[in-house]
Amino acid sequence: MTLLKKIVAPILIFLCSSSAFAASEIFTDKLDGNFDASRYLSENAYGFLPVPIIITDPAVDGGLGMMGLFFHESEEEQASRLKAMQDENNDKAAHSLLPPSVSVAFGVYTGNDSYLAGGGHLGFFNKGRIRYMGAGGYGDVNLDFHGFGDITFEKPIEIKTQATMIMQKLKFKLADSNFYLGPTQRYIDAQISPANINDLVGNLPPEWQEALTNLLTRNITTSGAGITLEYDSRDNFFSPTNGLKYELNYLWFDESIGSDVDYHLTELTALHYFKLSKHWRTAFRVEANYANSDTFLPPYATPSISMRGIPAARYQGQSVAMSELELIYKINFRWEVNAFAGIGKATNEFSEFSGSPSRVSKGAGFRYLIARRYGFKMGVDIAKGPEDTVFYIQAGSAW
Repeated sequence: MTLLKKIVAPILIFLCSSSAFAASEIFTDKLDGNFDASRYLSENAYGFLPVPIIITDPAVDGGLGMMGLFFHESEEEQASRLKAMQDENNDKAAHSLLPPSVSVAFGVYTGNDSYLAGGGHLGFFNKGRIRYMGAGGYGDVNLDFHGFGDITFEKPIEIKTQATMIMQKLKFKLADSNFYLGPTQRYIDAQISPANINDLVGNLPPEWQEALTNLLTRNITTSGAGITLEYDSRDNFFSPTNGLKYELNYLWFDESIGSDVDYHLTELTALHYFKLSKHWRTAFRVEANYANSDTFLPPYATPSISMRGIPAARYQGQSVAMSELELIYKINFRWEVNAFAGIGKATNEFSEFSGSPSRVSKGAGFRYLIARRYGFKMGVDIAKGPEDTVFYIQAGSAW
């Protein structure tokens, strides 16, 4: 199948489904007569939005899956959104309103026989002063492993990782500010093995042969706990158009809490959203991750460049940084198009970071406002990286 067909097929499915739903009054927005899922989500006890997962990442040979979003909203919250939506001149109905709590369930299967299933919950309590995010699942994932930072293999090694994962964050608002602070926890119990043990022989740098062979052929648990500090002034939780979000996570992975390897992990993410005019706006992302460890970490726990157009876990290292710039043009009330570019670096030695190779990606996409009451958008991005061109179905913001 050509790239064009791969892109067009999910779009046609989405639009045809939208047309079918639009025949029902509950899926028609009285404001403009277009397809909209807001009423369906709010007038059901558990508003459900199915989201197809079409995986095109070459790291797993593509794949398919389904994600279900369940929106939980009180009668008071529904009334606030409905009142905002009744103003026909107001295209910001969801802005400045408390986002609804959301639960998600998902399952995916890929072309290289990987699969992943799980669920999660994003909850807002005490009028948004308390935020909780938790997720868990089980996966059997096959990924080509290319090396750590500047240590590259003569040929990729296919690593099989069977793992159970739990991740949680609990954040409390500090006074009346936009700052949130609280504990965070991560736990992964994994069995790691190469698809072919002979791939390890003679394929690793001689000085790392024994250490990496032991690492890539073992059962290992990483268990960490720490703190998260967040500043969030975005105008919408799902698809922001203005505001800032800064988040700092610091976790200790230690034997005393069940970890087989001791290290510290620092993650800093900065997201910026700015309106330039009535039709134009821009977004900018900066992210830096650093794993302070005296030994190699298992591939799943090693920071990696995460950008559109870059295969999953393709470039890893104990020090990773990346930035992306996006420009968005709003065509009309429902539709907008975007163009973006990004650059990332990964290395094992922080002192050598400036001299490490840069990985560049760029692309374009579009979004459709599928649930006006929640400011929720869906669409497609097409990105070209150093090796591949990939498209993504996006639910909400790409970041």
